[in-house]
Amino acid sequence: MADALPTLSLLETRVLGTLLEKQRTVPDTYPLSVNALLAGCNQKTSRNPVVEASEGDILQAIDVLKDLDLVREVSGSRVSRFEHRLERRLGVPTQAAALLAVLMLRGPQTAGELRLNCERLHGFADISAVEAFLEELAARPDGALAVELPRQPGSRENRWTHLLSGQPALDAGPAARSPVSNAREINELRARVAALEAEVAELRSLLTGRAGQ
Repeated sequence: MADALPTLSLLETRVLGTLLEKQRTVPDTYPLSVNALLAGCNQKTSRNPVVEASEGDILQAIDVLKDLDLVREVSGSRVSRFEHRLERRLGVPTQAAALLAVLMLRGPQTAGELRLNCERLHGFADISAVEAFLEELAARPDGALAVELPRQPGSRENRWTHLLSGQPALDAGPAARSPVSNAREINELRARVAALEAEVAELRSLLTGRAGQ
């Protein structure tokens, strides 16, 4: 059984996700130098949220991930280069690792969005295949690495998120709002409707008066 991981910070998951992504999208430049990692973590596209990390921030995150055996430095180069060890460390298949990478880089997504965003990392045959690996990540005996979030109002599909940064903070939906707030809004709407009705009545009276002249 793998040791339980401590909660990773946003930047630590960003570094790990970037290593996973670049291993598959630009294999010729992998393992990555600190400069390449910095550029990948600070990308403005395919990232949510966008971050502006410094080289020092990246090095600090790498040190934490090295201590957890999630990242290691590769020798044999004048420039320090780093590679991830997520699949071996956590015992997950490459398909699941691709899903975790996209969740770490882009935030919560539906199974359909994950299938689309994972295309360059792994081609899933259909959404059912994505859901099967997500459910496998959620039911791991060594500890869940992903969880399905409650459906948002107006959404047709549930989103998924990774758990490497701990349990997600759920947004309070409309159902969680207090009765006092709801009653205040209803009273405000009634007052606006009454004012509008009064204006309409006044306009009708003016129009009727002009028509009779």
